[in-house]
Formats: sequence, structure tokens, C-alpha cells
Amino acid sequence: MKRINYLASFLFAALILSSCGGLDKMKEEASNLQYSVNPKVLEMHAGKVKYEIKGDIPAEWFNKKAIVEFTPAYVYEGGEEVLESKTFQGESVEANNKVIGFETGGAIEFAGEFEYQEAMRVGELEIRGLAKIKDKELDLVSYKLADGIISTPLLVMVDPMPIAAKDNFQRVISETKEADIHYLIQRSEVRRSELKSEDIVELEAFVKEANEIENKEFKGIEVSAYASPDGPEKLNERLSEQRKKTADKYLAKVIGKAKVSKEDAKTLYNLKSTAEDWAGFKGLVEASTIEDKDLILRVLSMYSDPVVREKEIKNIAATYEVLADDILPQLRRSELLVKVDMIGYADSVILDFAANNPDTLNIEELLYAGKLIEDLEAKVAVYTAATVKYPTCFRAFNNLGYVNILQGNLADAKVALEKANELKEGDAIITNNLGVIALKEGDKETAKTHFLNSTDAGNAVDYNLGIINIMDGEYEAAVNYFQNHKTFNTALAMLLAGKNDTANKTIDVVEEECPMNYYLKAVINARIGDEGAVMNSLRTAIEKKAELKEMVKTDLEFRNYFENETFKTIVE
Repeated sequence: MKRINYLASFLFAALILSSCGGLDKMKEEASNLQYSVNPKVLEMHAGKVKYEIKGDIPAEWFNKKAIVEFTPAYVYEGGEEVLESKTFQGESVEANNKVIGFETGGAIEFAGEFEYQEAMRVGELEIRGLAKIKDKELDLVSYKLADGIISTPLLVMVDPMPIAAKDNFQRVISETKEADIHYLIQRSEVRRSELKSEDIVELEAFVKEANEIENKEFKGIEVSAYASPDGPEKLNERLSEQRKKTADKYLAKVIGKAKVSKEDAKTLYNLKSTAEDWAGFKGLVEASTIEDKDLILRVLSMYSDPVVREKEIKNIAATYEVLADDILPQLRRSELLVKVDMIGYADSVILDFAANNPDTLNIEELLYAGKLIEDLEAKVAVYTAATVKYPTCFRAFNNLGYVNILQGNLADAKVALEKANELKEGDAIITNNLGVIALKEGDKETAKTHFLNSTDAGNAVDYNLGIINIMDGEYEAAVNYFQNHKTFNTALAMLLAGKNDTANKTIDVVEEECPMNYYLKAVINARIGDEGAVMNSLRTAIEKKAELKEMVKTDLEFRNYFENETFKTIVE
């Protein structure tokens, strides 16, 4: 009996040693496992890092009684991101994990994503293994899969464009005033009763005011005299000419009273006469309710000879009486038209008033002054004055918010823009500017909603949506939104969309001189493989901003040059 116990103990001990030996062997040969990572260098897009890992387990490595838990992890200074693990088992294990054959080996696969943090830019992706046989376990050797994360999309310039509301300032404002003088049949003298009509009285006042106000000047005076189409043509020709003369004589008196010089009058006048006003006749008939209107209009369309027309129309006896009473008298007239230009302040005057006496200016002049002024503080002063004088003008509050955005005063900008939105809720320009504030404050989703609701505001909104699409990892969409803009962000979007050559051409035509332009050009050429352009661009970028050295040293876009002597010299 005792002998049997000894034998059992011996077999149990042998089993334990065998189990430990199996784990040790797996650990010793763990380096034989082969891994591949896609992408080979991890990349951040839309704030996330995606990965795919494939492992090839060789034959005779996976112990038949073993269970192995593989765990990918991204390790960086100050922390690690432990990723989703998978468990596999040997052929003799009774469990529900994927089986890896001892004789055949097998494959393991992992895919997933994790949230990117700035500290992760420098780090390592590794895979770990924990092997178990029964109640014994052993950590396998951790295996490094990849170095660091490319975070080029984070180069995006978060510089959304605010929009100023347009002014309606016009340096020259044209004004006109019209009046009619009507005549009795076959007469051409101007009756006193006609000069008391409302339109004539208003015309005289208009002419007088234009002469008295310093910034108004006459630009044209037209007299068009007409005769009605009834009666002999020769008579009508004489009548229209006489009516032109009497209307001209009357207007000359009005202008004389207003003290307009004869020389100016000669250049201003345009006189013409029309013997038989068939066009006017047709228009009045069309607008009338005359019973035989269609018949009259048919006559006008069928005959062009004025004598025949008049004869045919007179044959419509009852209707002709209505024409004689209601239509023809309106055609015996002279039409008077006076044109005046009101000349606005010169820019220098507007700027002086804006700085020293803004109450002198109207809202359009104040908004125009704000556009002329370059100094942001002075702009704020003008737009503030506009909001005080015109508290119901949404454009004044919008433009005040616009300038505060340019100054970085987001709190003040928000107050002004919310007031503007109260005055004109949903206006595309205001909505865009509220989106600019949201994006600058880090609220991308609110900003995106605002921009999508303000596409009618113009190209600035497209630019802002382009920024959003870079941040969202939608690079082709970003390129489309940037098509009317040649900026750093345009070139970045093209690079991220795989359009390297186009990106290179675009960054070359960006007007603004900025160290990051050269940095981006270096990245573009690193992807193209132009070593000389990479080194020249990095050298210029660092000369303009020495702090970029540390960024360059760890940017995996330049990984192929880390051992390059020229590169080392540039970043030392």
C-alpha cells in the first residue's frame, strides 16, 4: 500500500515538472512567433488610432495542454493603453477558445482602435502573453511591434474664419424725381392748374433742395413731349414739338429760381418729342377695362400705318368715345425727369468722424468706417458706437463680435453675437460666427452644426467646414471644402488624402510666411521621398522657429532620416 502511495507521488511530481517545463519551453521559443502590424507605423485619425495585428504561431510551439492569453498594449511615458486581449488553447484543453494545433501551429489576429492622447506620440506598441497549464502560469516575453504614432492630422490650423456683415454704404446715391404736364386737345400751353398738381410741386421742391445742399449735384434733366395718336400726323408732330418747348420753358424757370447756371443747364438737358404715342396708347389700353380692349389691341397688331390704325379704331364707335374721354387725354403730355447725385463723405472725412464724432455718421457710414480701419481696437470703438446709436442693427453687433473674435476675446464676442442673433435669429453670418467661437472653445460638434446651418454665408463657411472634416478624418471632403482656398490647411488636407504632389504645389503658393508651412513641406517631401527638399524645408522651419527641433526629432514622418547625418545636424 505504501509503495503505491510512493508511486502516485512520483507520478504527480513528474506531471508538475512536465507542466513547468512546457511553459518554460514556450517562453524560451516565444521569439519564434512572427508578427505584422497594419499600418506598419500607427497613425492617428479623427482622434483615434486603429491597428491590425497578425501573429504566426510556428508548429510545435503551442503546448497541447496550454492556454495563452495574448494582450496588445501601447506603452508611453506616463502610462499605457491595454488593448483587447484574445485567448487561445492547445489541442488537449477542454474550453471554448480558438485551438492552435501543436503540429500545425496557427494564426492569431487582433483589430481595434484606441483614443489618442498627445503623450502617445512617442511610445511602443507591444504584445504580451500569459501562458497557463492547469494552475500554473508564466508570463511570456513581451514583443515590440511598432514605434510611436504619426499624428500629422493634428497639424491642422484651427483658425476658422469669422465673417463681417456688409455695409450698404454708397459714395454716390442717385435720386430722381418725375412729373407730368398734361395739355388740352390740340393745345400746347402750360395751364396754371397743371402747375398746382402734386407731382409738379414735389418736382420744384426737389430741384430747389438739390441746389441748396452742398453735396448734391444735378446729373440730368429730361423732357419728353408727346401727342396722342388721334388727328393728322403733321398736326401731331407740330403739337409734340410745341409741347416740348413749353415744358422746357417752364422747367427753365424752375431751374432759374434754383440758381442753376445756364452752362450747367445746357449739359444737363435732354429734349425729345414723339408725334403720335402709339406705345403709350397700347399700354393704357392693356391696363384698362374697356369692353372692346382685345379688338383694339388686335387692330394695333394687324396694322402699322397710323392712318389705318386711327380709322379702324374710330370705326368701333361706342368704344372710341371711351378712348376719347379716358385714354387719349392721358397721352397729351410732357414728361419731366430730374436726376440728382448725392455725393457722400470722402474716406478721410468718414475716418475723422468715426474717431472723433461717430454720432455724425449714419449706420452705413459707421459700418463702412469699421471696414476701412485696420487697428482692431479702433474697429471695436466704431462698432461699439454703432451698437449704441443703432441698438436694433444686428450687423453692428455681429461686426463687434467679429472683431472680438479676431482679438481672441471670445467671451465679449459671444455676448455681441448672441445679441445679434436675438435681433436676427438664424442669420447665416451670425450662425457662422457662433460656430467659430464654439470651435475655438473646443466644441467641435456644436461648431459643425452651426457651420452646416450657415452655408449661405459664403466661402468662409466652406473653409471652416474643411477644418472640421480634417478633424473628423474626412480628408477628401476637406479637400472639396478648401477648393477656393490656398492655405496651410488646404495643403494638409491634400497630403492626408494622398495627393502628395498637389499638396506640394499648394503649400508653395501659400502667401503667409510661417514656420509651419516649411514644416509641412518637409513632411510632404518625406512622403514623396525627396531628401534634399526635406532637409531644406526643415532647416528653414527651424531657423524661423527653433522650438520645432524637438518636434522634428520625434516625428515619425521623418523616421527614414533619423540616422541621416544632415538630419542630425539640423536638429542638434
